[in-house]
Amino acid sequence: MSELSVNHLLGIKYLNKQDIQLIFETTDHFKEVINRSIKKVPSLRDITIANLFFENSTRTKLSFELAEKRLSADVINFSASQSSVKKGETLIDTVNNILSMKVDMVVIRHPNAGAGVFLSKHIKASIINAGDGTHEHPTQALLDTYSIRERLGEVKGKNVVIVGDILHSRVALSNIFALQLQGADVMVCGPKTLIPKYIEKLGVKVETNLRKALNWCDVANMLRVQNERMDISYFPSTREYTQQFGVNKALLESLDKEIVIMHPGPINRGVEITSDVADSNQAIILNQVENGVAIRMAVIYLLASKIKQ
Repeated sequence: MSELSVNHLLGIKYLNKQDIQLIFETTDHFKEVINRSIKKVPSLRDITIANLFFENSTRTKLSFELAEKRLSADVINFSASQSSVKKGETLIDTVNNILSMKVDMVVIRHPNAGAGVFLSKHIKASIINAGDGTHEHPTQALLDTYSIRERLGEVKGKNVVIVGDILHSRVALSNIFALQLQGADVMVCGPKTLIPKYIEKLGVKVETNLRKALNWCDVANMLRVQNERMDISYFPSTREYTQQFGVNKALLESLDKEIVIMHPGPINRGVEITSDVADSNQAIILNQVENGVAIRMAVIYLLASKIKQ
């Protein structure tokens, strides 16, 4: 059996094309599993996984937990808000205390970019990055690109625009890497203040006119504005943002073609996307959620098989 070229999933930038192919093939298998009447497999019965969430998360945390339980792993959930971190304990000490309980794998979400990489250098367990600051969110990019492959047949040659708050988004960066690795063309669209200066160096097109971007693309991935990460105002008002960068049914119907709409969630309905778009046949938002569990099962399974060796 072929295996991943990495021992951790720290970011898409550390993966190669074959890694993504292997993850997707494994995901295809697990999608069949989770659609059976008995959704569990005994693959990881002897593996213990700790979920360390130093930042709030609902969908990612639930998705990882469900994936782990579907694989029959033992699961420890850790929430920083109810821990000794509040008393000043360091990240290394926290993790080492958890590892002394004989944990094989750590899923970590942390507000600081590079937290997963830092941990991977100091501890023996396999690390999965569930989002580090505004840096990367690799499993989200994998499930997003897997969902595009599922809907359109392949990712290669497709035009994908990422719309919204690119500056504060870890989803955007991981998606750019994953899409380019699979041969898609990528554009970002949003207010100039929310597009990072370095973005064009990544080989990404930049567009500030939403209609032009939508006419160009096959897929639009709509990101929410991350108000919780902003210490200053990046645009005049939410109303003005919605007028310029919000997608509604009338706009979609006025385009020359039908495009696919995605959203990593949580959705701010009525801001970046209206309810009639989010709930339409063009949207694959619920497919993304379903695929999230299967993608995470695949990643955990493939990394765990390297631990067992």
